[in-house]
Formats: sequence, structure tokens, C-alpha cells
Amino acid sequence: MTRYVALPLFLLLTVGGGALIGLSVETGGWYADLAKPVFNPPAWVFGPVWGTLYVLIGIAGWRVWRAGLAAPQKLWWAQLALNFVWPPIFFTAHLLGLGFLVILGLAAAIGAFIAATWRAERTAALLFLPYLAWVAYAALLNAALWWLN
Repeated sequence: MTRYVALPLFLLLTVGGGALIGLSVETGGWYADLAKPVFNPPAWVFGPVWGTLYVLIGIAGWRVWRAGLAAPQKLWWAQLALNFVWPPIFFTAHLLGLGFLVILGLAAAIGAFIAATWRAERTAALLFLPYLAWVAYAALLNAALWWLN
């Protein structure tokens, strides 16, 4: 597979997978009724933020694949699996505590990916920095929702 065919496939996987999961979980009624912390963002923020992050995640995955970096590729797949499993746990199963554990694992996988790529594929590491910041914020939000409810 050429590198120019692989990039659209990585983007399709991340953006398309994220969109499918977002469409498959109910984020309205149950979530709307939860007690929220003061730092809970408005609902319209999540779509643009995640859309942008999924593009960055896809490009980073493509870059480590193209560079042939085995350990970062495994970390990339691990973070994607945790990313995709969190919404059904949190929004569908309403398991805020388990969701918090999953999102902590996601943050750890993102951090490990950044550390593993910092020297060999710096651009991929930099692409993950906004992702780590958002997931850290989301973990704090998840913890506050769990505490309040």
C-alpha cells in the first residue's frame, strides 16, 4: 500500500469510526439530566473538538505506520480502542466509574505514545499533545460527573 493511499484510510478509520460511535450512543436525555460541574462545556463544543482531534489522531497513526515504528503503532491501536470503547461505557451503559478508569487508561496510552514517538517521529508526538490535553480535561469532567451523580 502506498503512503498516499494509507493516509485516507487512517483518516477514514479515525474520523469515520469516531463519527459512527458518536451517532450510535445517546448523549441527550440521560446526560442532560445529570448534575454538571461549572466547567462542563456546551454541547456544541464536542463535535468540532473531536472532529479535529480525530484528524490529528489519523495523521499521527499514518506517520508511525509510514515510519515503521512497531511499539508506537501498538500504542496507537491501544489508544484508539480505548477511545472507541469509552462512549458506550459512559453514555450507553451509564457506568461513570468504569468510564473514568477507561479514560485514565486512554490518557496513559496517549502519554505513552507521545513518549515513544518523541525522538523518532516528533510530528506524531506533537499531533497528540492537543489530544492529551482534551482527554485530561475529559477525565476531569468524567470524574466530576461521577462524583456529582
